[in-house]
Amino acid sequence: MAKSTNTKKKTTQKQVITPTSLQFLKDYINTPSPVGFESAGQKVWLDYLKPYIDEYFTDPYGTAVGVINPGQPFKVVIEAHADEISWFVNYINESGLLFLKRNGGVDHLIAPGQRVYVHGKKGIVKGVFGWPAIHTRIGKDNETQPKVENLCIDCGVRSKKEVEALGIHIGAVVTYQDGFDELANDFYVGRAFDNRAGGFMIAEVARLIKENKKKLPYSLYIVNAVQEEIGLRGAEMIARRIKPDVAIITDVTHDTNHFLINKKIEGDISCSKGPSLAYGPAIHNKLLAFVEKIAEEKNIPVQWRALSRSTGTDTDSFAYANDGCPSVLISLPLRYMHTTVEMVHKDDIENTIRLMYETLLQLSPKTNLKYL
Repeated sequence: MAKSTNTKKKTTQKQVITPTSLQFLKDYINTPSPVGFESAGQKVWLDYLKPYIDEYFTDPYGTAVGVINPGQPFKVVIEAHADEISWFVNYINESGLLFLKRNGGVDHLIAPGQRVYVHGKKGIVKGVFGWPAIHTRIGKDNETQPKVENLCIDCGVRSKKEVEALGIHIGAVVTYQDGFDELANDFYVGRAFDNRAGGFMIAEVARLIKENKKKLPYSLYIVNAVQEEIGLRGAEMIARRIKPDVAIITDVTHDTNHFLINKKIEGDISCSKGPSLAYGPAIHNKLLAFVEKIAEEKNIPVQWRALSRSTGTDTDSFAYANDGCPSVLISLPLRYMHTTVEMVHKDDIENTIRLMYETLLQLSPKTNLKYL
C-alpha cells in the first residue's frame, strides 16, 4: 500500500511553465466559462492545445477533447473540468435591480461589493453587487447578513424597462470580473482556478509530450469536461463516449492551513508542498500505487488525504462508467475555494504537470491494474 504520511522532497528539474504557457493561463483564467456556458473558455483552451495533438472533437454539451495517437485499442484519459461557478438572473424588479439564483456552488457571503459581468443578449453588461452601508442596514445591530434572497445586482439603471433594453433577461448568467494576478513567493490568484488550473495542466502535459517527441503505446485523450460544478455531468457523458481503460483526473483540493478550517475533518494539505493524492473507494488502489511509485522515482513531492464515499470530482464519473475504469485523482492544493481570490502555488502546478507526464510515459497496455 502507498504511504499514508505527507512527504516533501526538493526537485531540481527545470521549470515547466514558459512565458507562452503563462500567458495562456492568464487568458484562460480571465475568460468567463460559467456552468452551461463554457464555449468561450473552451475555445481559448482548444486554440492553445491544437498544435500538440493529432485530432480533437467536442460533444453536444461542449466538453472538448484532444487526442494524441488516435485509433489505438488501449485508451487513456487525462481530465479536468472547464466550468466556473456563477449566478443566474432570476427576477428583475421595477427599480431595475437583478435578483439571483446560484449556478453551481457560488458563495453568497463573498458577493457584497463585488463587480460582475452580466452576459445578456446584447453582450456583457457591467454591474455590482450593491450592499448598503453598515449604518443604514435594517436588522439587529445593523448586522444584516448577506443571503441569496437579499443580494441584488445594480447595473446603473433605474427601471425594469432600462434593464431589458440592455439585453438582460431572466436566465442571463452572471460572472465575477476578478481575473488573474500574481502575489509574492510564486503564488497565483484569481477566480476559477477551480478548475481552470486543471485545464491548463493537462494542456501542458500534451505540450511536453509533443515538444519532447514522446511516442505513447496507446491513445491519449486530453479531456476538458463541462458542468462539473452541478453534478459531474460533462464527465459522465464523455466517459460513456470514450470508454477509457485508464483515467487520470486532476482537480483542486483545499489548502487546510487556515484557522477556520478543521484539519481533523479536512486533513492537512498545504500550498507549495506538492500535489495531493488520496485514498477513496473510487480511486483504484493499484493505479494509485503506480502513481506514487512514479512520484518517488522522479522526486516529486506529494501530500496525502482520505476521502469518504465519493471524491466529489469527475473521478467518480469515470471510475463508475461503463464496465468500470481504473481511475486516480491528482489534486492541486488551493486556498479560498469558490471565491474570487482562489490561490495556488506555481510549484504545485509544475509538480502536478510533471507527475501526470511521467506517469503517462511509464503507463502502457501491459501495466497490471487487475484487482486480483
